[in-house]
Amino acid sequence: MTELLRDCLRQLPLIAILRGMKPEEAPWVLETLVSAGFRILEVPLNSPRPLESLAYLVGHAPSGVLIGAGTVLTEAEVASVAATGAKLMIAPNCAAPVMAATKARGLIALPGVATPTEAFTALAAGADGLKMFPGELLPPAAVKAWRAVLPKETLLVPTGGVTPANVAAYRAAGADGFGIGSALYQPGMSRDELAQKAAAFVAAIR
Repeated sequence: MTELLRDCLRQLPLIAILRGMKPEEAPWVLETLVSAGFRILEVPLNSPRPLESLAYLVGHAPSGVLIGAGTVLTEAEVASVAATGAKLMIAPNCAAPVMAATKARGLIALPGVATPTEAFTALAAGADGLKMFPGELLPPAAVKAWRAVLPKETLLVPTGGVTPANVAAYRAAGADGFGIGSALYQPGMSRDELAQKAAAFVAAIR
């Protein structure tokens, strides 16, 4: 499953974090982001009726698009998300029981880490990649420093505070991908606004 995550990040190293999205918005959000080139979509579980949104995205996303849940904090939540067919579990923290429940179902674990100690702990627990969070406190210099000590194949995904203006510096430091939240999607925005922001991120990457 790590290779699935790696392949999606190779195609476009951006994870769209759709915090606050309602299930009714899922059709046009999915169409807009996929058209822009996004291959990973995340619905945080503190969004309105997130399991409905996840089920819709799983059922309607084109082949090769990875759907995941964010803010997955408990083993029970892993089970609920897995029932929707979503394959990616993203968390703001590093919780071994959550990762164990994820891996037991053959799914992808992307826990949140803020220090090298947490990074190594997460990898030992079976993490498929590391969400460097909060990104505002982990600039490109931190990515470069972590790269010097972590296993070479480790996927690093800074999340929070990433903008089209700083993705190049993060990439140069060794970031494999980025979690993009409010800089991309905000509740209540229009389809055109989302398309414009998505295009700006894609242009910055490519």
